Amino acid sequence: MKPNSEALQNEPRARLESAYRAEKPRLMARLRKAGKSIEEAEDLIHEVYAETLERLPLIHEIRNLPAWINSLFTRRLIDLWRRDNLKQRKGETDVSEETIREVITEAGFNPLDSYVYAELVDALNTAISVLPGSQKKVIELHVFGGKTFREIAELSGESIDTISARKRYAVKNLARALP
Repeated sequence: MKPNSEALQNEPRARLESAYRAEKPRLMARLRKAGKSIEEAEDLIHEVYAETLERLPLIHEIRNLPAWINSLFTRRLIDLWRRDNLKQRKGETDVSEETIREVITEAGFNPLDSYVYAELVDALNTAISVLPGSQKKVIELHVFGGKTFREIAELSGESIDTISARKRYAVKNLARALP
């Protein structure tokens, strides 16, 4: 009797893993065609499958799991497109870490210079101290504590998306606070 109950518990996970292996190349191609980088594509696919994994007990009720995942993926892609459009209308741009390093180098700053480093640390500490409590907690746990979004979500009882959004808002607030 016990092997049957284990088989029933593992069946949704096996269906999800099979759907992931089958659908990932198509989803990657779709995102790449939409102009997303490989990293952005993998992140979005991971988020969709992580969300699906959270709903593992419901998977047995879904008849066509790949189609259901595809519709969830499509909604996430639309959200991403809307967010990107909003950023463009506001004039915001995402600057890569590499670009930031180039600008720092071109400006003649040395982030390893003890004075620049000390000033940056002081400014960051001050900026973090005035963040709203929920954003401050996420920054402290994720950046300084090394916790993943999933671990923070489990600790706080909130969704991964909420935690991710709080970090995003915290980073924006920190960027505005730093000269």
